[in-house]
Amino acid sequence: MDPVPIPEATPPRRATLQASVRWGAHVVTVGGDAPVRVQSMTNTDTADAIGTAIQVRALAQAGSELVRITVDTPEAASAVPAIREQLDRMGVDVPLIGDFHYNGHTLLTQYPGCAEALSKYRINPGNVGKGAKKDVQFAQMIEVAARRDKPVRIGVNWGSLDQELLASLMDANAAAATPLPAQQVMYEALIRSALDSAARAVELGLRPCQVLLSCKVSGVRDLIAVYRALSRRCDHALHLGLTEAGMGTKGIVASSSALAVLLQEGIGDTIRVSLTPAPGEARTQEVVVALEILQALGLRTFVPSVTACPGCGRTTSSVFQELAQQIDVHLRARMPEWRARYPGVEGLRVAVMGCIVNGPGESRHADVGISLPGTGEQPAAPVFIDGIKRHTLRGDDIAAQFIDIVNRYIEQRWGAPAAR
Repeated sequence: MDPVPIPEATPPRRATLQASVRWGAHVVTVGGDAPVRVQSMTNTDTADAIGTAIQVRALAQAGSELVRITVDTPEAASAVPAIREQLDRMGVDVPLIGDFHYNGHTLLTQYPGCAEALSKYRINPGNVGKGAKKDVQFAQMIEVAARRDKPVRIGVNWGSLDQELLASLMDANAAAATPLPAQQVMYEALIRSALDSAARAVELGLRPCQVLLSCKVSGVRDLIAVYRALSRRCDHALHLGLTEAGMGTKGIVASSSALAVLLQEGIGDTIRVSLTPAPGEARTQEVVVALEILQALGLRTFVPSVTACPGCGRTTSSVFQELAQQIDVHLRARMPEWRARYPGVEGLRVAVMGCIVNGPGESRHADVGISLPGTGEQPAAPVFIDGIKRHTLRGDDIAAQFIDIVNRYIEQRWGAPAAR
């Protein structure tokens, strides 16, 4: 029998240039052998400095390592230093990225406090100007970045692609002996816009490692095709994201499908899951999904994992669903404290199973697992710790008993020796 190869927990990463995104003493490395970083973006009015700072803090606490804010008006640019100061007062050192379109050259040159308070700039080459103005205005932004030692992401988007470049490539393709399909010309226009802009940024004074690239589209297969080609043609760190992914399940599935393929191939250095929030939904949902993608692929570990069965006719009781939810909420709520107090706790594996079929076996595979009684089974719940049955829980407070067991396990395994 031929042996089945064991998949690598972390696929080989391609050699990329490594950028440093800084605020004060806090440095987030991107690219090279650095871990894949999670990024998010606020949806507040940036001119509202307090409201924006509060949302940035929430995104950072949820796990976003870089947060992008819109800088589109003089009022927004004026507010950026205040946002940074408010975050510093709150003890939030997450780097801020300024998102510039159309008037970025004006805002970065006329508002030096904004230019300095930001840790990185995002420039869309399709929205820096037209005709002769395009080169001049792009150069103004890059020169500010070089003078202040700030990295820049050249962020191309097919919804705002440089139309002059696209028309030129379409004309050349039409005159070719064997024209390519229009879709491939579109792909080439995206990649060429990114690469040409990156080369120009280096000519203007940025170090190659300070230039990051993205080519965002809204189709899963399109994104995979573009980034596979882009990764073969440059060594710059790449930011992944499916633009306009959509709401709810659709947005989560589409983003996960595209990003998982690329990340498993070692392509991508930062990611963002661009979800349209449902009314009243927390903006942090996009961060949670990004973290789950990286953790599901085995690329990074952020929070303890909870394995739970989907339920079937054997599990007509909702007890195991409620317990699984309570455990998941409890672990996530405690992680800000536990991450500092119990280094390594994010690797904890918990199982909450609903009947005797797979319950005991799955529970033995976890660090701490419980097999709840299914329909017609005895009202007893065996608890397994490190593969060995240690307890049998009964009664109406099984959830509280099990959470207490999990808490004690964490303390015993990851607590400081003096505290044990």
